[in-house]
Amino acid sequence: MVAQAEFSDDRIDRVFHALAAATRRDILRRTLEREQSVSTLAADYDMSFAAVQKHVAVLEAAELVVKRAEGRERLVRADPDMIARARALLGRYEDLWRSRVDRLDALLAEPEN
Repeated sequence: MVAQAEFSDDRIDRVFHALAAATRRDILRRTLEREQSVSTLAADYDMSFAAVQKHVAVLEAAELVVKRAEGRERLVRADPDMIARARALLGRYEDLWRSRVDRLDALLAEPEN
């Protein structure tokens, strides 16, 4: 499929799975604004620290965030390049569907013989 040019099916699945949860989308948004420790992220959610770590791990597996160690802390930042690539992938899917709808519109607009 044209829309998958630079992503394997497995990679696409990881990205969409990562973006499927509201908490992960919020973590992504927050780490786009600035790099934050997992502890700082966890303080704002009504869930355990371990649960937030798991959410970060899902985002990291999808390559949407990068985690690095600084002393005892683990700092998380969004990867704007990967987010742009995921956005481009969605754009290709949108183009594919728009072309199909346009073809359907053209067929429906043809006069009957």
